Amino acid sequence: MGDLMRAVGYRKRLPITDSESLVDADVPIPTPGPHDLLVRVEAVSVNPVDVKSRSGSDPKGFRILGYDAAGVVTAVGPAVTRFGVGDEVYYAGQIDRPGSNAQFQAVNENIVGHKPASLDFAEAAALPLTTITAWEMLFDHFGLSAASTGTLLVIGGAGGVGSMVLQLARARTGLTLVATAGRGDSQRWATRMGAHQVVDRHNLVESVRTAAPDGVDYLISPFSKGNIDAYAELIRPLGHIAATDEPEGLDLLPLKAKSVAWHWELMFTRPMLLPEDSYQHDLLEETAKLVDAGKVRSTATTRLGPLDAATMRDAHARVESSAAIGKVVVSAS
Repeated sequence: MGDLMRAVGYRKRLPITDSESLVDADVPIPTPGPHDLLVRVEAVSVNPVDVKSRSGSDPKGFRILGYDAAGVVTAVGPAVTRFGVGDEVYYAGQIDRPGSNAQFQAVNENIVGHKPASLDFAEAAALPLTTITAWEMLFDHFGLSAASTGTLLVIGGAGGVGSMVLQLARARTGLTLVATAGRGDSQRWATRMGAHQVVDRHNLVESVRTAAPDGVDYLISPFSKGNIDAYAELIRPLGHIAATDEPEGLDLLPLKAKSVAWHWELMFTRPMLLPEDSYQHDLLEETAKLVDAGKVRSTATTRLGPLDAATMRDAHARVESSAAIGKVVVSAS
């Protein structure tokens, strides 16, 4: 057996309050493939998909969790062209490969970007997954540009993805941005992220109509269950909706009369099914420029450490509570 590294993962699906829900283990350091970087992980962040994976997926022995990461390249595969040893990088990884909650991770260069120079590793680790999700919805599915106008409704404007949708749309389009949020601190956060108007998330149609009497052209939906009729009222004819959730039995028929386009967004599609596609690398590079220009900020709000099982259980519990604003980040040391 080759050199070992410390990793955090799970062997069985357990409540996060159980000390065995996430455990430390020594596993072999991965060997990078032809297009892989071997990254020394300096920081990670925790997303709802981490919680979903831990509670719903069979670990098949031992599974290393984690998607978002920032770190330093320590080795490269023979076909790598964009990076060299010593480069500081950030990325969101793949759902079908071992995760980032480890000392080292092998990751395809096509989904990695150079870390924004103005951010430390923890600040950078907060960004990739939500940035990629937001970018693909706005500029891939919706096809928006600097010349785009109209109104965008962001459901859950204080959430991880909502925060990046607001920032990127404010920085790269001419849209009017309306966000929903509940608590006062969530409403203030959404405003800081770029929303022109923030409305209460309750009684959705009435709340949004106060800000957008004529309806909206685009809509971001992380909470689609029970909202389709409201969306059908609020969206304008030929409008666009992008959803990140997958409620069982979702009925989209109310949207047909307005010929509304419904887009599913899963940021893992390209890494899994189009591994040769460099779209995510390119958007992370562009986002780094926006960050260093002061047009986009990190959404890291809670910093923990070190990267071990006890800390990750704490981080997962915070994300599960759904009370945190911004991202929970964990530094390696």
